[in-house]
Amino acid sequence: MKIFFLFTFSTFFWSPFEQAAASVHYDKILTHSRIRARDQGQNVCALQQVMGTKKKYFSTCRNWYQGAICGKKATVLYECCPGYMKMDGMRGCPAVAPIDHVYGTLGIVGATSTQQYSDISKLREELEGRGSFTFFAPSSEAWEQLDSEIHRNLIDNVNIELYNALHHHMVNKRMLTKDLKNGMTLVSMYNDQKLLINHYPNGVVTVNCARVIYGNQIATNGVVHVIDRVLTAVGNTIQDFIEVEDDLSSLRAAAITSDVLDILGKPGHYTLFAPTNEAFERLPRGLLERIMGDKVASEALVKFHILNTLQCSEAITGGAAYETLEGNTVEVGCDGESLTVNGVKMVKRKDIVTSNGVIHLIDEVLIPDSAKQVIELGGAQQTTFTDLMIQLGLASSLRPEGQYTLLVPLNGAFSDDTLRMDQRRLKTILQNHIINVKVGLNELYNGQELETIGGKLLRVFLYRTAVCIENSCMVRGSKEGRNGFIHILRQIINPAEKTLHEMLRNDKRFSVFLSLVKAADLDDVLSQPGKWTLFVPTNDAFKSLTDDDKDILIRDKNALRNILLYHLTQGVFIGSGFEPGVTNILKTIQGGKLYLKTVNDTLLVNELKSRESDLMATNGVIHVIDKLLYPADLPVGNDQLLTILKKLIKYIQIKFVRGSAFKEIPLTFYNPSITQLTKLIEGEPEFKIVREGETITKVIHGEPIIKTYTKIIDGRPVEVTEKKVTEERIIQGPEIKYTRITAGGSDNEEKLKKLLEDEVTKVTKFIEGDGHLLEDEEIKRLLQGEAPVRKEQPTRRTQGGTARRRTRLAYP
Repeated sequence: MKIFFLFTFSTFFWSPFEQAAASVHYDKILTHSRIRARDQGQNVCALQQVMGTKKKYFSTCRNWYQGAICGKKATVLYECCPGYMKMDGMRGCPAVAPIDHVYGTLGIVGATSTQQYSDISKLREELEGRGSFTFFAPSSEAWEQLDSEIHRNLIDNVNIELYNALHHHMVNKRMLTKDLKNGMTLVSMYNDQKLLINHYPNGVVTVNCARVIYGNQIATNGVVHVIDRVLTAVGNTIQDFIEVEDDLSSLRAAAITSDVLDILGKPGHYTLFAPTNEAFERLPRGLLERIMGDKVASEALVKFHILNTLQCSEAITGGAAYETLEGNTVEVGCDGESLTVNGVKMVKRKDIVTSNGVIHLIDEVLIPDSAKQVIELGGAQQTTFTDLMIQLGLASSLRPEGQYTLLVPLNGAFSDDTLRMDQRRLKTILQNHIINVKVGLNELYNGQELETIGGKLLRVFLYRTAVCIENSCMVRGSKEGRNGFIHILRQIINPAEKTLHEMLRNDKRFSVFLSLVKAADLDDVLSQPGKWTLFVPTNDAFKSLTDDDKDILIRDKNALRNILLYHLTQGVFIGSGFEPGVTNILKTIQGGKLYLKTVNDTLLVNELKSRESDLMATNGVIHVIDKLLYPADLPVGNDQLLTILKKLIKYIQIKFVRGSAFKEIPLTFYNPSITQLTKLIEGEPEFKIVREGETITKVIHGEPIIKTYTKIIDGRPVEVTEKKVTEERIIQGPEIKYTRITAGGSDNEEKLKKLLEDEVTKVTKFIEGDGHLLEDEEIKRLLQGEAPVRKEQPTRRTQGGTARRRTRLAYP
């Protein structure tokens, strides 16, 4: 009858607790363990035991399916879930363990050493008596692992030391795992010492970093949780420990210099990865001195070793990223019995528990990116660039107080031919990868221009899954250092030097295509500023084209334009900027669609391979193909043209609809030439836009210019004062569109000169001196190179359109 009562009482008593605990991590993991073992019978749990050890875990899904814990192979065990037991001849664990007082329960859960020590220390009477206790009972293995000297001192003084130590494992109220909240602090029954509780998402529950390996064994006067180590008293803060630990004197000095030490003396739940003195000594002397001499860098260094969460070693069963006080993350994992930080075994001593956290001693100093110079941010895949920067003297030019952005190609981007280049040329290439301002990844936008220290302008192209700078796209790994950002690129950057038209003209491979462009009057399109993507067939694409065929093609200008403009699309599309394997649809100027995708780093255009891609021009990009493109849905209505196109295009079936005609494509899709420009030499720049057919009349009276100089007359120096008055009248011209104003500086003068040479179609020039005025016909001959002109100092203003100027020299 008594056995039946115990069975019924324990079933009734356990069920409500079990139901209430269903929402916490420990019990969720336990439920999953039940599910995995359901084929073994009722109330059986599946555990994983790390091979070669006695460590057993109710595992997370991740560890279970990996079949490993901390990188070590784990075997599967099936045991009775906590609170249940086997019965002879029956499958599974159909019975509940008998309920007893705390002392008797210690024997039920196998904590026999703790039960024995409770007996000899005279604690047994209390554990069998009235009350409601929680006992965190060390397993028998835990007592064996205790430091031998501490163990001996406890046994030698059982009535005081051992009794107090056991009381330190007890709380004067029942606390199930569902009640053990992460970050809570309990007060033990010895001298009100603190017990720090952590309840992790992977189901691990710790008390002062000792792991609960068997929880929730209900007793008549409390509950027993078996833990994997003996608890020691916790009194000091992390700051207190650092201040008295001789092996942390270097860390102490750094923490004081950076004003971080006081933080570690405040209440909290911190984890400190504390580098030893030996770890600091291994750092290059210059590096440590620089960081310690920079308060911002030293603060970042120390804070990078501190987590704002308490991470006990027993809770780490796999790698995870944790945010530091510095703001960036560190990867904390495990390898067997060892803890790892950023994948490296560096923890010499773990789980030094304090009142506000835990300390793990490490033998390496962790240096965050924010404490490094930008040149130090390169990793193993960027060593070629950083080595060249040092060899060519560019690294030393990056001042610690400066602001830079390094665009660093991967090692594989540097071919042997590149590395054998003349050093001056190689230095120029590297300078094209250094920006004189600090630009983060989230500050880059499409159409942005970045100026290098070599004076080149680099364009930024932003795509759905890629950011590209000129011909090279970024890979993951951008970092911010103390004096700049580093972005990792796939290729060496080749800044554009020529327009699309100039590139075609300078490459013999494209001579046939260029001749067709010229015949279609499309030269200006490829010469003017803009943002184009041009797919250019090589001469091989036209091998079967005879001179007669070419003449027929050229005579039908509408057809020729339709074909050529199907090769042109608005916008700059870099091949490596496309998401691999995904088809991208681009609308061409002709109106048809191009289908692009990249497969194995090769660009496909309408399923045709691009032989060479990403040739950058100042007004776009060229992708080289070896076949002529043609829109599959565009019919041909001319027999002769159909015959010609069938010679050139064999990869698609060209439609024939007799009598159909190609649509006319007016050249209104690009900006017309700039036909008038006004530039003030003195004062602010000013541009006036005059639309076609409009006239603006304006009279400008220039201020008199007085010059004083010395002239030799009859062998004697005479001071002469010259007064010059200039008038300008009537400004008239067609519509212009100009989107950028440049003023001041010799570089801008050169840009203006080139702009005038390339784009201004009608200019009136005034040549100063002796009151000479050029008429329209003279200006025309001058611009055609028919008459030599002596260049003089220009007046304050150069004016487009028709103008009249009168210059009067006045002498006092």
